[in-house]
Amino acid sequence: MGEPEQPSTARMIDFWLGGRHHFPVDVAAAGAFEGAYGPCRPVFRSLRSFLGRAVRSMAAQGLDGFLVFGGGVPTCGNVHEVAGGASVLYTDVDPVTVRSGQEILAGCDRAGYGFGDAADVGTVDPAQLHRFVPGWGRRPVGVVFLGVAAFLDDETVAATLDELYAVSAPGSRLAVDFDGMDLAGYPQALAMMGPAYRMREPARMRGLLGRWEPTVEGIVPVARWRPQGPVEAVADAFYGGVAVRGG
Repeated sequence: MGEPEQPSTARMIDFWLGGRHHFPVDVAAAGAFEGAYGPCRPVFRSLRSFLGRAVRSMAAQGLDGFLVFGGGVPTCGNVHEVAGGASVLYTDVDPVTVRSGQEILAGCDRAGYGFGDAADVGTVDPAQLHRFVPGWGRRPVGVVFLGVAAFLDDETVAATLDELYAVSAPGSRLAVDFDGMDLAGYPQALAMMGPAYRMREPARMRGLLGRWEPTVEGIVPVARWRPQGPVEAVADAFYGGVAVRGG
């Protein structure tokens, strides 16, 4: 794949996480955003750490198949790297990210990458879904919904999560995050996020889960969700948690 002309959020995050799947255009965009906001590296590393803890908690419950929306770059502690032995289907709406993900995962028989719109579960390829998330709809699986709610309105988030609840088997678990109000204090950075970007007050977040029932921790700043050791001293940019499908 040749060098792209436009930066990608997925590759910018890879840069902040210390990965190697990014280009100069992404580094430049990351630098511009850091100039407007600041603590990108610790904030995104804290979010990735939350992802790892959430996925390991689901694997500890016996879940060995994961469907990931907004998959980004599938490395630097992404799902298949922290859930050893599990099979994973990453999805994204950006065709360049999908292509890159497929190249990275070439030869990996337990992780795949395909198109999937977090606002429309039906866009996920059924053949890929049943290959990489065996038992989908029949036995519990893990759903990872990180980095996408911030670009969907409340109605779409609620409808999508309700559809995921309906089509997943009882005992399935959902890892989800929301962007808090942190960027409200950084108008230049907020403008860079574009008109689709949505911040949410914590009080609004629980209601969007609908029938999904959060674990006892609730929806909290991600650094405070089952921390391993002292809580990281990072901005409360992201809130998240794990929720269970009952029934």
